[in-house]
Amino acid sequence: MKLGNELAELTAGIDQLYRATPRSDGFLDREGLIPVAVAPVEPRTLSNYREAIEALTSLQKRLDSEAESALRRDYLAEMIDSLLALIATFSEEEISFADRVRRQIRVDTQLIGDVVLDGYRTTIREKLDEMGFSGGGLAEDLARWEAKVRVPVEAVLETMRELTLEARHRVTATMYPMDDQWMEPEGVRATPFSAYCDYPARKVLMNLDFPYTRFALKHLATHEVFPGHLVHLALRERYVAEGRMPLDGAQVVTSSASSALFEGIADNGLAFLDWIEGPEDELGIALQRLRSALRCNAAWMMHAQGKSLDEIVPVVATGGFQDQVTARSRLAFLGHDLRAPFVYAYWCGDMAVDAVWKTVPRERRSEFWAYLYGNMHTPRTLAKHWTL
Repeated sequence: MKLGNELAELTAGIDQLYRATPRSDGFLDREGLIPVAVAPVEPRTLSNYREAIEALTSLQKRLDSEAESALRRDYLAEMIDSLLALIATFSEEEISFADRVRRQIRVDTQLIGDVVLDGYRTTIREKLDEMGFSGGGLAEDLARWEAKVRVPVEAVLETMRELTLEARHRVTATMYPMDDQWMEPEGVRATPFSAYCDYPARKVLMNLDFPYTRFALKHLATHEVFPGHLVHLALRERYVAEGRMPLDGAQVVTSSASSALFEGIADNGLAFLDWIEGPEDELGIALQRLRSALRCNAAWMMHAQGKSLDEIVPVVATGGFQDQVTARSRLAFLGHDLRAPFVYAYWCGDMAVDAVWKTVPRERRSEFWAYLYGNMHTPRTLAKHWTL
């Protein structure tokens, strides 16, 4: 526990340094490096980033002799390196976007190729045909399906509420008792996200400027609330309070080694709940993953290839079957320095959790969830330390 306490205090100190630099009063800047902490952490007093680097390096050298387990040793090593990469960015040192993705998000993904993207498009075509949306081109048939199942803006919050109630029932029946937990949907506009889990206020903020199908709301109910972020954070809060999880588990740290699993757990919510109910949901998952992968490619095009948003938007819009206004709005945060690599946490985290989840026999699901939610992970530690 000592290493986790020290890392948490150091991370909170780095967050204070980051917040001390004047920035805009926009939503993403107000979040800081640690948008949520589910337990009080006394920040380490740090005069500058050099002190932070020295403290992190010192902590790193103690892992082999002091870590409680191989999983903790490996996780802490990756988390510390991700913080060192973040500090390099904050200090305006030379660090490539490829190194930021590799060291902060802990994945080697750069551009996601056509084999993967076309696989999603093939699934979309097959599912549209199953549902009778055929006879035209793929873009045309998909647009007809999305128009038919789109939820009117005035019904978005109530539909989200109904789906979240169903998700809570399924979580309580199969995973964890969560009947005492809730997150109320609340409409917002002009925000850089489609939905946001405001854990302290127990609200899920829904951007009513965005169009939503019923599947999209079902996905958000599981991603943001049950069994995604709300359940994940509620369990971490409980486990830290009970001394079952080190203090670093209390912090959500943006664009760090923990980010991909934080988003990957949430994106696998429908699978965890056995709530994929036919071709409409199967199409929705393929479409969601296609658009998520294309946002990774958009980040790479912007930060590694130097392309402008005006050059990127038509590529992403056409490839993901979206209009350019919607595509552009979903890419708004790519220019935010702290958040630039974070987009990889979604698709890469989804794939990391999905790859392991597919190997878990039904009779070991509870054991897997305890391992997944009860420990801090990166894509590498999840694959390495979960054993069949």
